[in-house]
Amino acid sequence: MITIRNMSASEQGDIRKLSKLHTRAFPDFFLTQLGVGFLDALYKGYLSDERSGIIVAEDNGRLAGFIAYSNDYPNFYKGLIKNHLFRFAFCSMGAALRHPSFIKRLLGAFKKSDSVVKSEKYVELASICVEPKMGKKGIGSQLIDHLKEMVDFNKYAYINLETDAVNNDAVNRFYVKNGFKLARSFSSAEGRKMNEYRFGG
Repeated sequence: MITIRNMSASEQGDIRKLSKLHTRAFPDFFLTQLGVGFLDALYKGYLSDERSGIIVAEDNGRLAGFIAYSNDYPNFYKGLIKNHLFRFAFCSMGAALRHPSFIKRLLGAFKKSDSVVKSEKYVELASICVEPKMGKKGIGSQLIDHLKEMVDFNKYAYINLETDAVNNDAVNRFYVKNGFKLARSFSSAEGRKMNEYRFGG
């Protein structure tokens, strides 16, 4: 039986389970290649930030998926840089030495606080992962439904997310199926073609 709940700040000791799930779900992605330590620091940031959080899906007590989100994404990134910069730098050092091109992408990620500023107040769905072996049980949709129920749409204009536009058809269809509408397409600083989706209550 799948249960959906909000992860509490006292559960930081379980963050490694999320990081390992991230590596299984996205084995070739940029953040994964920065290492489990980097992911640990990132997801601890979401869990410890009072404006952000993590929603988990569990199958009989075992982690089956999760969402990381923020109600104040620009300031969340500024907090990460202020409080965890040296830890992120240390955790990603090995990957940067193996792949020097990662340095530019990493610096771009840390500058994200400026690029995600919008005129409206919004909630950012920053990351969603589902256990690959459980991809047909509707867990991702259940996680998104839980986030929708949490958001006060009188206070926030929409839920926002970004995903790759190219070679990513299944994921793009998934968001449309869950009520998200394409807001814009753009190219990231490193030249990736991206789609930005929004769900308004």
